[in-house]
Amino acid sequence: MPEFTVTGDVDPFLHVSLRQGEKIYCESDAMVMMESTLDLKGKMTGGVMGSIMRRMANGESFFQQHITAVRGAGDCLLSPTLPGAVQIVDVGPRQYLLNDGTFVAASDGVEMKTRTQSIANALFAQSGGFFIMETTGQGQIAVSGFGSMFKLDVSPGKDVVIDNSHVVCWDKSLSYEVSVTTSGGGGLGGMIGNLVNSVTSGEGIVLRFTGSGSVHVCSRNREAFLAWIAKGKGGG
Repeated sequence: MPEFTVTGDVDPFLHVSLRQGEKIYCESDAMVMMESTLDLKGKMTGGVMGSIMRRMANGESFFQQHITAVRGAGDCLLSPTLPGAVQIVDVGPRQYLLNDGTFVAASDGVEMKTRTQSIANALFAQSGGFFIMETTGQGQIAVSGFGSMFKLDVSPGKDVVIDNSHVVCWDKSLSYEVSVTTSGGGGLGGMIGNLVNSVTSGEGIVLRFTGSGSVHVCSRNREAFLAWIAKGKGGG
């Protein structure tokens, strides 16, 4: 199996070592450097429909880069689009769901498929719309987060509430619900109250995870950062 290693302290690279015949695939434009023993081709992973659904689900490119060790063993360096950490996640005993724009690369034994989610989650969570990316198979994936990253463990009876913009990926076995506040509330009045509380507190959309598994989170909010830059340019 290809060997994934994160190298570098700030905005690290994903270093991949392949033996002859081994393959990986990664997000378009992720490749920074590769040795001459490797070949790179742009392909529609999963065919036309699979590529379209992946594009809808996770905001990834229609074509992905496929790197194969054709003429012998070789190494390559990959990099995510946004600055921040890269984390390697083992897939097999556990499968994962990915938030928008977090996928970097995967070993050939892992397949990224699309699955539908509830209307409420699609409309409010912004975690892939009506479709969301799900891993199958066995191997490793590399995911990126804006800023630094941290792995949270969720256990029964100890729910974890996380701002959606900080969620990178999570264990498929976990249940998650969408809310606009950290407190409960029922009925129309409760929903309106939650919306008002969300606006006034600045918390936005949160996800409540229950069950047993892990969630990978990042320290920075991409949307808030982009809004801050836009405000700075416009405000003078």
